[in-house]
Amino acid sequence: MNAPDEPGAISPFAARIGAVLALDPAAPALEFERIDYSWGQLATAAQALREQLDALDLPAGARVGVLLRNRPEFVPVLIALFTTGRCLATLNAHAPDDALAADIERVQVPVVLALQGDLERPAVGAALANAGTLALGLTGDMANPLAMHPGYQGARERWTQPAAPGIAVEMLTSGTTGTPKRIPLPYRNLERALLSAASYEKGRRENDAPRLRGGVQVVSAPMAHIAGVTAVMNNLLAGRRICLLERFTVEGFRDAVVRHRPKVAGAPPSALRMIMDADIPKEDFASLLAYRTGTAPLDPALADAFYERYGIPVLQNYGATEFAGGAAGWTLDDFKAHWRDKRGSVGRLNRGIEARIVDPGNGAVLAAGEEGLLELRGENIGDGRDFVRTTDLAVLDADGFLFIKGRHDNAIIRGGFKILPGALVEVLEQHPAIREAGVVGMDDARLGQVPAAAYVLKASAVPPDPDELEEFLRARLLPYQLPVFLHAVDDFPRTPSMKISQPALRALLAEAMAAQDS
Repeated sequence: MNAPDEPGAISPFAARIGAVLALDPAAPALEFERIDYSWGQLATAAQALREQLDALDLPAGARVGVLLRNRPEFVPVLIALFTTGRCLATLNAHAPDDALAADIERVQVPVVLALQGDLERPAVGAALANAGTLALGLTGDMANPLAMHPGYQGARERWTQPAAPGIAVEMLTSGTTGTPKRIPLPYRNLERALLSAASYEKGRRENDAPRLRGGVQVVSAPMAHIAGVTAVMNNLLAGRRICLLERFTVEGFRDAVVRHRPKVAGAPPSALRMIMDADIPKEDFASLLAYRTGTAPLDPALADAFYERYGIPVLQNYGATEFAGGAAGWTLDDFKAHWRDKRGSVGRLNRGIEARIVDPGNGAVLAAGEEGLLELRGENIGDGRDFVRTTDLAVLDADGFLFIKGRHDNAIIRGGFKILPGALVEVLEQHPAIREAGVVGMDDARLGQVPAAAYVLKASAVPPDPDELEEFLRARLLPYQLPVFLHAVDDFPRTPSMKISQPALRALLAEAMAAQDS
């Protein structure tokens, strides 16, 4: 079920999407802000997008940058790209202007699709001009979804990386040094992951004939991340209506659940805690049989509290961008049979996924129940043949339940968003008064972890004003990357090799934060 090699060729994956869209064109497929869009409207907009891209001589494999937001305009974009074998290069429209502009220039795509308002951001326009990128504005009109943006007509002679054959998504993430990089997700991996997701739905199998299903799925996961892309596409393939939320809010989520009465809904653990804190009446969630969560560690005590209050099992899953979504997860049957004795697990491995635990030092395979680095193998992981090593410390028990014990690297997971300290250190050290910076993750009851930072000033430098330093960081980082605490030190606690000691720095910052709160 791979992407077509030539324009006009139809893959089985594309044919399945098209078959679902054609089942009942008048039926509602997508709701956004209480406005419904039909399957036919999505199909019409996707076809118009395909025709526009064909007119630009962008073949299968062409890389198309999209400034993604959780809005209905972007659902036909996904359909158009994935049914023609083109490559979605994700761009986060919520990023600060400077960061987004740098990413546009770095990604070097021939064409960018975005809301008209995003194309009018001055930094975005300058980046498009510098990169020679053609800009197409999404109008919001499903019959005529695209408009050429004046002033950004592109320069073909500067399109140095126009194609990525066989790649469905280039998803932006961060490298170990903090430098952003793109993870190429092949079509075969994306398709395999989407089809295998069917096994988690009662009464659904991956080879079922296309049909429209009852019920509505509430989707709040950001489409700029793999969780949002797969959530939208999985429901399209299932023939299920989507209620799309621009972002998660307790009231928006509650309203969607009350109106649509889904059997299953979910969001990250941080959202689960917000729901608990809001003390929503039990009857509002009466339709829910399960709450699905992922992207960040789940505190078992939080799952217990939610179950005690609402009687709804919390089913965690485990995955990554590289795997096109999930690799393990809880089913409702497993929860009923094993939650007490497997409490804290992320569930069993998905069908077709193999795992092993290895010693971080020598790579030796460890026995069941021993802690080490997690390696995974499956059709939607890597080349499908070899084990892929993660950075997660884990335990795999004799019954196949997976327990994630933390990250072997020092990544911080804040409410489902991954933050690599190196990226924050790099920005802090760009400040003219700062010589050296260190960043660690601090435990947080609501978000799991949050970043805190310490810094050493340059000799004779004037200490920065706290408000000025915060504004400096805010202009260069995404909101979830911002440190919750900044602390000046004379020097860092260090290892014998002069590296900053992460445990000692964490203890130092914990003490300073406690002193500030007292």
